Amino acid sequence: MQIPFSEYPGRHERHYRRKAGNPLFPDPMIVPNDAALLEAQRLDHEELVAFMTDLRELVQRAVDLRPNEESQVVLDLKADLDRAYEKASGLAEDQSGNKDAIRSLTAVIMASVRGAAAAGDGAAEHQLVEEDDARRIHYQLLEHPLVADLLAPDSVIRPDELAATLLSVSAPELGAALDLFDRDQLELLCRDARSVVVKAGEVAAAEAADRLTQMEKHLAELAGSAPSPRDAGATG
Repeated sequence: MQIPFSEYPGRHERHYRRKAGNPLFPDPMIVPNDAALLEAQRLDHEELVAFMTDLRELVQRAVDLRPNEESQVVLDLKADLDRAYEKASGLAEDQSGNKDAIRSLTAVIMASVRGAAAAGDGAAEHQLVEEDDARRIHYQLLEHPLVADLLAPDSVIRPDELAATLLSVSAPELGAALDLFDRDQLELLCRDARSVVVKAGEVAAAEAADRLTQMEKHLAELAGSAPSPRDAGATG
């Protein structure tokens, strides 16, 4: 190969790199090639350019907010900022500056919401605090690009590639990704992951077996802490 990998790859290049020469995937690219890598980098660049346009529009919407803006306008902007943070977390290049800007705008919006809707209302204030806590946890999960890749509405990770993807990442990244799945989903994923490891046979790396163990341990912890939705709805 002549084309170098990116220092900060986007989601298309990241998934290309996961699959390249990886026997765990259903259609592994045994020999990485420049054409496929260039196409992945091109798609990542297009997404980055489009995002920067959208982000400028979001910033302008925040600047244009009136002092007594309608609550729905503010809430819509807050939701769009949350989606923009998710998007930025999966993009190519260093997005720390853009993510800092989105966090700052979100903090301003939340202060506005808190002042308008929660003044003197203890229940509303508690709900906003819980929302802030949930957002902080979500931001922490998004520090792992795989989380952003999985959450994207048009994820590059096909359903039949999900188990192989989870088996191919680092332990911390897998740990973050597992928090996205409930017990029933994880049961299916563990089943698929076991099948992938067995099918790969001797070519399956020891790391893949370790990731499978990590997935099964996480499932056991979920099973021990709460019933699945299916179990919860069952009657004697």
